[in-house]
Amino acid sequence: MAPAPNNKTPIGNYVPIYVMLPLGVVSIENKFIDQEKIEKELKELKAAGVDGVKVDVWWGIIELKGPKQYDWSAYKCLFLLIQKIGLKIQAIMSFHQCGRNVGDVVYIPLPKWVLDIGEKDPDIFYTNRAGIRNKEYLSLGVDNQCLFQGRTAVQIYSDYMASFKENMLDLLEAGAIVDIEVGLGPAGELRYPSYPQTLGWKFPGIGEFQCYDKYMREDLRKTADNAGKPKFNLPDDAGTYNNTPDKTGFFKIGGTYQTEYGNFFLIWYSNNLILHGDQIIAEANKVFRGFPVKIAAKVSGIHWWYKDRSHAAEITAGYYNLSDRDGYRPIARMLSRHYASLNFTCLEMKDTEQPATAMSAPQELVQQVLSSGWKEFIDVAGENALARYDATAYDQILLNVRPNGINLHGPPKLKMAGLTYLRLSDDLMKQQNFDLFKKFVLKMHADLDPSPNFGNPAPLRSTQPEIPIEKLLEATKESRAFPWYPFTDMPVEGGNPFD
Repeated sequence: MAPAPNNKTPIGNYVPIYVMLPLGVVSIENKFIDQEKIEKELKELKAAGVDGVKVDVWWGIIELKGPKQYDWSAYKCLFLLIQKIGLKIQAIMSFHQCGRNVGDVVYIPLPKWVLDIGEKDPDIFYTNRAGIRNKEYLSLGVDNQCLFQGRTAVQIYSDYMASFKENMLDLLEAGAIVDIEVGLGPAGELRYPSYPQTLGWKFPGIGEFQCYDKYMREDLRKTADNAGKPKFNLPDDAGTYNNTPDKTGFFKIGGTYQTEYGNFFLIWYSNNLILHGDQIIAEANKVFRGFPVKIAAKVSGIHWWYKDRSHAAEITAGYYNLSDRDGYRPIARMLSRHYASLNFTCLEMKDTEQPATAMSAPQELVQQVLSSGWKEFIDVAGENALARYDATAYDQILLNVRPNGINLHGPPKLKMAGLTYLRLSDDLMKQQNFDLFKKFVLKMHADLDPSPNFGNPAPLRSTQPEIPIEKLLEATKESRAFPWYPFTDMPVEGGNPFD
């Protein structure tokens, strides 16, 4: 039975809460728009006890005019306002396109000079088996290809972060910016763009592999040759975006994914994603080491087909996760060498809210991924996937941030490092919604007063030596998730449900 929280609850139970700002708070014209409205709302968030805000810092805005032609002025104005109001800042290095994903209401493409290079060499973009390009994010196949007016993709990302540091130095040194989330794929997530709505995907389609550009093709060819498997090629039986697993040769029971070739391909596909994240997070560590800031990577909450033995939707996104193979712990282990956090999503979802035909299990997925992070001794943070303003969603989030409830004797053994709520909007600020949200903030803080200095990061330590891929893959060994309470001991409407 869980103890009832009271006014003696230790500060270690406190979980900071941030609110994501609107996607277009800085316009595609690089203007900080609606300043008066944003200032008013930021002050209301501060009065509600919110600890800080999270902001997309769009590559397509900042480096729009040409290579290394950065313009940070609008974001600097926004950040100084946030600092003045007394809120902390989480900044996302958004190297992806904004728009045409779930919840996107504005459109910000990649910089035009990058898209122009893609007109001449479309293989810089992720590509499906039909040869259709996805321009949301550069293919990891060009991470180390010198195709961008003398720079590789990784060098572009590194230069961008270095310029951010130079232009926000006063804010970093003052501790106003506490978190740098590094965009590593579509929607800023470490994944392949396997389920693009713009190309016809609809929930709960399994998605498609995105590795048919010439750079990834060549990498697979070399990998297969080195392994003595020269005939191993890209799959031709994995279906299309809206298939179900049983309708494909690859994911059906006894399908290709269970063969020697299938295992070889999926290890290559998922390892490349991990190595992509490893390389760019290493660059982020070089840029921000020594500053009192955390760096982080976001992992996508692909909960549909989780109950199917193939986990097809996760696998096409790059997470080689099966009932007897952990596809997330190797990511957490990779992040651990950089002292980086793992951010996860879909924290508000319950299994019973999903259609049975999708074989979804968001609760079990959240438990697995958070547990994988904690087993690797890294900070785990997260967010909701969809806009929700109801007590049911808030209570599910509260359960996930403290899976075993309040600890009256110190910090809970299991506790998330922070939560970002999506997002600041007119709907959130409606009186009824905002009144309940304020209760939610209080429960995130374990009924304690706001603590502006709680969780302030220590100076970022330097990346540790590279972890051999064999050591990373040891983390795929099946292990049970930590146990969760059935419901939170701090529901937003009050009371102790364990009584």
